[in-house]
Amino acid sequence: MPFAVERIDHLVLRVRDLQASIDFYQAVLGCCVAKRRDDLGLIHLRAGASMIDLISVDGVLGRRGGGAAQADARNIDHVCLRIEPFDEAELLGHLARFGLAPHGNATLNFGAEGDGLSLYFNDPDGNTIELKGPPSR
Repeated sequence: MPFAVERIDHLVLRVRDLQASIDFYQAVLGCCVAKRRDDLGLIHLRAGASMIDLISVDGVLGRRGGGAAQADARNIDHVCLRIEPFDEAELLGHLARFGLAPHGNATLNFGAEGDGLSLYFNDPDGNTIELKGPPSR
């Protein structure tokens, strides 16, 4: 293996009412808003050492997933796995050995430890997996 999974960095939930969800995660779970991306309809909530991200189903990112969660619609946008090390060439080779192609080149994205490079690809059911490297310095 060219890497070892350390932990889940964050998960992303698609929500119908962004403010009600923020209120719930703050009041019920003690999460706090770490960063807002109102232009995307995205809220990053600190959840201990990890993050729970909320995206509004009617926001820029949320519309990509279709309608709001129901029996025939997904609610989780993707699962992010924090990996070490992050060597894009090694990762691309590893994915290719399984017939997997990433959604694009590695990009800088915000997660539990700050901004860092990540690659996205799909599992057999079409669920998106993000492999996220260490934070940029």
